[in-house]
Amino acid sequence: MEYRRIGRSGLTVSEISYGNWLTHGSPPDVEASTACVHAALDAGINLFATAAAWGNGDAERALAKALHGQRRDGLVLCGGVFWPDGPGRNDTGLSRKHLVTSLHASLDRLETDYLDIYQLQRFDHRTPLEETFLALADLVRQGKILYAGTAEWTAEQIMRAGALATEYRVPLIANQPHYSMLWRVAEAQVIPASERLGIGQLASLPLAQGILTGKYSDGVLPAGSRACGSDAARQAIRPVLDPGLLDRVGLLRGVADQAGLTMAQLALAWTLQHQEVASATTGASAPWQISENAKAAGVTLTLETRTQIDELLGQYVQTDPRLTFAPLP
Repeated sequence: MEYRRIGRSGLTVSEISYGNWLTHGSPPDVEASTACVHAALDAGINLFATAAAWGNGDAERALAKALHGQRRDGLVLCGGVFWPDGPGRNDTGLSRKHLVTSLHASLDRLETDYLDIYQLQRFDHRTPLEETFLALADLVRQGKILYAGTAEWTAEQIMRAGALATEYRVPLIANQPHYSMLWRVAEAQVIPASERLGIGQLASLPLAQGILTGKYSDGVLPAGSRACGSDAARQAIRPVLDPGLLDRVGLLRGVADQAGLTMAQLALAWTLQHQEVASATTGASAPWQISENAKAAGVTLTLETRTQIDELLGQYVQTDPRLTFAPLP
């Protein structure tokens, strides 16, 4: 495993990180999730991403069980807040109340005293940004979070956040965009804006919901895959099951073979070629997937390989910054 610092911070994370969104269902298969987390630890992964709303808290509970007995100081736990995680009117968004109550519940489920990174998973148009960052500042001073981050924020929103982070002395170090060889929306504006502020990227969905592993390229939905999983998993993957896209992705197999990589390793390595990406976050339904994915760390792709990828994917590559998934007011 190779490691990178996030932005200009001193926090070092593994180039491949483990996230447990949609991976093991709700309630999760604790035995399977534990095996995957242990495989991640064996591979040298130290960054584990979860969130309060995932599986109604089950994702955090499963992660806590899997990490039981591990040295807490050696782990980087990334939690998240924004999406509804309860039935109340204040159980969503980025208000001071939701940030505080959601964090305390997350700490209980994760069986820890603090989170290393607290991700604001979307921008909240209903809450003054000053309120959000004042709450973050208090949580930092209390030692309940060490760093803050954003996820799927536009460049303009990140710049506003950066100004308040400086004013309130909140260590804002990370942004988590959807980023893959197919989805390059963050490149034009979000990544440059983040770089100016010293904010690094934690790339999510680097395998594009599993499409870039090639498992769907023959048009068959493999048993046990995300496309055959829970309602939430099927809904998330349905938009990318386009026959033309799957044909193009299938052509990448030759590129991967030539580079001596699996298709998943090729996709992860491509994401890590961007120097502002500190880590690529991926889930898994089986331990071997984690072990194989981890081998993408430290891989350098040649210019010829990257050019072949661009030519094969062609019109299916999305680059429009307006596609940043930031909820409207």
